[in-house]
Amino acid sequence: MKTAMLPLALLAAGSMLGPQAPALQTFDSNGVPIAYTVEGQGEPVVLIHGLNSSAGMNWRAPGTIGRLARSYQVIALDLRGHGRSGKPLESGAYGTEMVEDVIRLLDHLEIKTAHIIGYSMGGMITLKLITEHPERVRSAMLGGMGWLRSGSAMQNFWGKLPNKEATRTPSACVRSLGQLAVTKDEVKNVRVPVEIVIGDRDPVRRLYVAPLQPVRPDWPIILISGAGHLNCAIKPQFQDELQKWLDQHKQ
Repeated sequence: MKTAMLPLALLAAGSMLGPQAPALQTFDSNGVPIAYTVEGQGEPVVLIHGLNSSAGMNWRAPGTIGRLARSYQVIALDLRGHGRSGKPLESGAYGTEMVEDVIRLLDHLEIKTAHIIGYSMGGMITLKLITEHPERVRSAMLGGMGWLRSGSAMQNFWGKLPNKEATRTPSACVRSLGQLAVTKDEVKNVRVPVEIVIGDRDPVRRLYVAPLQPVRPDWPIILISGAGHLNCAIKPQFQDELQKWLDQHKQ
């Protein structure tokens, strides 16, 4: 599966916070500095970016943060191994630790519950978070992602990837993604409202979304017209659906 990176022009824009962005903050998450921003007021929304991306690339550059911050308190973090957060090299530093980073950030900000939105790898983290910490989630959206099933070929795929030293994201992070897999029973037991938003041309539909449909036919699947995996998050329709979902689940 290709990683959730944006077109080059947006990558360049997203690598900087920009003049209207709030000050970048950091906190210590089990020994790893995690960078994040908080913008806007209202119910808290956590945005979790994709592999080889960052909060700036995935969410700020396309205007998603700016739009949501008009109505919500938007919390966007750079996952460990990405952006301006710490990049440990140890194999045990990733996997479910990325889920716990989100929970620790909520604790750091003294937020009990939040809406969680993840794209691609961020979607894997989101689904794992829902199963392990459902009491912290108001609603969830999986963008460009579905179900990484425990025991599946896709779970095993990540751990078999070769170790590459000269990459911006540590190989330890990429090889740990199988730890984010969840079981069929865990998926069945989810009581948090969940929606999936994915490009109609995205191969992730076959690999991760199709296996999920028979298990959770009640989870809506929204297709973004003309979108693949790499450009879905910058489509206006993607932002429209995200806004609509959040508005429907205000508490």
